[in-house]
Amino acid sequence: MKRIAFYTLGCKVNQADTASMEAIFRSHGYTVVGFNCEADIYVINTCVVTNTGQRKSRQMINRAVRRNPTAFVVVTGCYPQTAAEEVKTIPGVDLIIGNQDRADIVRLVEEAAAFQSVDTIDSVRKLSANTEFEELSAGDVSDKTRAFLKIQEGCNQFCTYCIIPFARGPLRSRSLTSIMEEVKKLVASGYKEIVLIGIHLGCYGKEHDGKLTLFDAVEAALSVEGLQRLRLGSLESVEVEARLLNLMEKDKRLCRQLHLPLQAGCDTTLARMHRPYDTRRFTELLADIRKRIPDIAITTDIIAGFPGETEEEFASTLVFAENCGFSKMHIFPYSKRKG
Repeated sequence: MKRIAFYTLGCKVNQADTASMEAIFRSHGYTVVGFNCEADIYVINTCVVTNTGQRKSRQMINRAVRRNPTAFVVVTGCYPQTAAEEVKTIPGVDLIIGNQDRADIVRLVEEAAAFQSVDTIDSVRKLSANTEFEELSAGDVSDKTRAFLKIQEGCNQFCTYCIIPFARGPLRSRSLTSIMEEVKKLVASGYKEIVLIGIHLGCYGKEHDGKLTLFDAVEAALSVEGLQRLRLGSLESVEVEARLLNLMEKDKRLCRQLHLPLQAGCDTTLARMHRPYDTRRFTELLADIRKRIPDIAITTDIIAGFPGETEEEFASTLVFAENCGFSKMHIFPYSKRKG
């Protein structure tokens, strides 16, 4: 069983996790092939952030089973973490792993394959406050110039529309030493830009009583000699520190771009979403950021059709979003789902 194929659904964090798993299998002598090729093992890294993502996850699992009925099929990520029993009902799935223990995936796969169980083997572990950050090495994909380095995992925000806190567990962060080590490896591999990403990136270090913040992680990455460019993944606007902006202003290697999800431009909708700001606060934060860094590019996410949203509330969001002057907006419809 030396040919392995991966398929990734969802966010940049999932893509980074897959790249890490690919590197682990390569280091154990496996050959990574395209998902459309016949393989001995198929790994589907799933997404449940929307109902569409969950449906596509099932489709790709079924596609792998049909492509090679004798292959060993592994399902990992957010789908088995949130709905293990449902995933186990899909014919042909041999092993499920959640959002932890991916560093040990080769052993889990080889032991499960040797066991030859007729039932799906469940290796999903419950994520608790004691779960530690899994410091997977960043994957080395030689045909790209930008690398994604996961430095934070989990979310405690519990926005009313979001399943991610259940799928990713509580806050946990990569150590500063590990960040520097991984950045050194990526720079040595020839990457020109590194993007620091996380599920709730702005909460980096918060589980340690706030002794560390995202500023410390950025400073650690920038301390690595040879790093040409550093970019930040999605952040909550209320978590953008003044000293982080000062660093962005002084150090040209830190990209002058921030992705700040708005989700709605109407206070009543934001309150129903359980977002940690209102439109006045968001406006003040944008003004402060642009005052410090006039040429910054600010991008955002917006959900259309949140439950209870009226035409008037939607119109308010349109006007507010236009006044914000975003460089780019990712707009998507609310995804109705069970629970």
